Amino acid sequence: MKLRRASVEEAEKILHMQIESFQELLDKYQDYDTNPASEDIDIVKQRLNQNYTYFYIITDNKEEVGAIRVVDKKDGSRKRISPLFILPQYRNKGLAQKALQEVERMHGMKHWQLNTILEEEGNCYLYEKQGYIQDGNRQMINEGMTLVDYIKD
Repeated sequence: MKLRRASVEEAEKILHMQIESFQELLDKYQDYDTNPASEDIDIVKQRLNQNYTYFYIITDNKEEVGAIRVVDKKDGSRKRISPLFILPQYRNKGLAQKALQEVERMHGMKHWQLNTILEEEGNCYLYEKQGYIQDGNRQMINEGMTLVDYIKD
């Protein structure tokens, strides 16, 4: 597994991978205001152009398998992961875990935050296995979905 920094010219590719990766969750939870599959190309381009955003394409055996975005303002605030996704056909191979480990190696091991869907036990397990803990902040998106915040110090 390797990370390659994405350029703004890859915005459309990232958006297509993001939609493919999150569509199942969008169908399940109908969270049109929060799900990355609902975003448009302008949002992806805006993020790629932010000087404090590091968007990486995740590759495995030269195949593009997903992406991870790190928000690192380098001002003492927590670094944020949003989003992290692996294409469905490449899941359950440890790639998300390796991507998390690599961005922590690159950006520093401490002072992180992210959020995920509480009802998606596999996601929660992944982050907890990597040392993230729930900080108590939860946001109910709808009757079946709650976003939960995680931190790692």
